[in-house]
Amino acid sequence: MTLDDLKRLDPKKIGSWPILPKLVVLLVVLVLSVVASYFLDWEEQLNRIDTEVRKEEGLRKTFLTKKAEAINLPAYQKQLEDIEKQFGALLKQLPGKSEMDALLTDINQAGLGRGLQFELFRPAGGESRRDFYAELPITIKVTGSYHDLGAFASDISKLSRIVTLNNIGLVASGAKGAGLSLDAIARTYRYLDDDEVAQQRKSTAPAKKK
Repeated sequence: MTLDDLKRLDPKKIGSWPILPKLVVLLVVLVLSVVASYFLDWEEQLNRIDTEVRKEEGLRKTFLTKKAEAINLPAYQKQLEDIEKQFGALLKQLPGKSEMDALLTDINQAGLGRGLQFELFRPAGGESRRDFYAELPITIKVTGSYHDLGAFASDISKLSRIVTLNNIGLVASGAKGAGLSLDAIARTYRYLDDDEVAQQRKSTAPAKKK
């Protein structure tokens, strides 16, 4: 079919056209219908479907996460119990308020038992309270031989209660034949009772809010 034949086709009598022009017109109408349907209706539906698909994927991930947590719940509970036991064991190494005097006596006896001479043994300020425990620094100064001072430090580390030696200074003693002089801050710790914990939390609450 030539271009002249196409020009002679009557648009009002498409039914009488040859088969090839009919197919072309049908194809054009079909394409236009599809495009119009997409922009007028299908696009919105496809967007809704895509949104629901993403929502489903999110719910699926949440479900799998919750399922894994449910499966591992006994393990988490066992881990929590172990942590609580460990915490309890550590807490037992902290003396209560009523035991502090005995602990200070133990520190003093540890030095005297090694033949050391205490030149200074006094609290270095007041207690510093934390969430569930209090820290008490004690300034100590003892004189003795190098071996006895080392044994004293070892004895302190072996006490049933937690005591640490900090800011240690070791110099020759001014006293004749006294050997060495050890200056240090011994830090002892005690746990707060329920009333003290409540008071501590109450006093720190406004600061945390700021």
